Amino acid sequence: MKRMKLAMLLVMGGLVSACASSDTATRNAQFEQVPLPSAAALQATPAVMDMRVETVTVRVPRALTVSEANRYLPSGDIVWRGDPIGDRHAQVATIFYDATKRGSAALDGETPVALDIEVSRFHALTEKARYTIGGVHNINFILTLRHAETGAVLGEPRHIRADLDAFGGKEALAADARGQTQKVRISDHLAEVIRQELTTEDGFKNPQLGLLQAMNQF
Repeated sequence: MKRMKLAMLLVMGGLVSACASSDTATRNAQFEQVPLPSAAALQATPAVMDMRVETVTVRVPRALTVSEANRYLPSGDIVWRGDPIGDRHAQVATIFYDATKRGSAALDGETPVALDIEVSRFHALTEKARYTIGGVHNINFILTLRHAETGAVLGEPRHIRADLDAFGGKEALAADARGQTQKVRISDHLAEVIRQELTTEDGFKNPQLGLLQAMNQF
């Protein structure tokens, strides 16, 4: 019986990864009333477009729930410990905004684009999970491209899963000592995800991280 309980605890612990949700973080994103776009403008654009990003808008809906519970399997949409206790929605929005600006900074094409991001899940690790078994950072969001001047939608909204392996135990402590905190790793990861989405034909391909990753989708 004790062995069975231990096995169950290990399985439950492995399911760790934090949740995400939040407000609207819109910086440098000001939209004016524009005429309705033509049918041609609404046609899907090529996967890779000659663009430059003019504005970034990030929404983390308040409907997303936040969990501050320090356990292996916290409930909620946002579980975040990489900033001091505060407005987790705003913190997640800032992470996305800064990462998106970095990931799109090198684009200097002809078409001015506005990027709209809506976060639907942001799972990092609780303290208990990070300093024991680790897990998966499970991050989901929707990316929509618009013409920055006309407001026309460029292609279909992209539903993106951007998961990242999450360090645990000694590996997490060593990463912290190198400056590779959860916030740094997730921010760098999201910047690369955005870069791939905007510059490669197939976009970002979510890695296969096993059972824990699959369980995080429920």
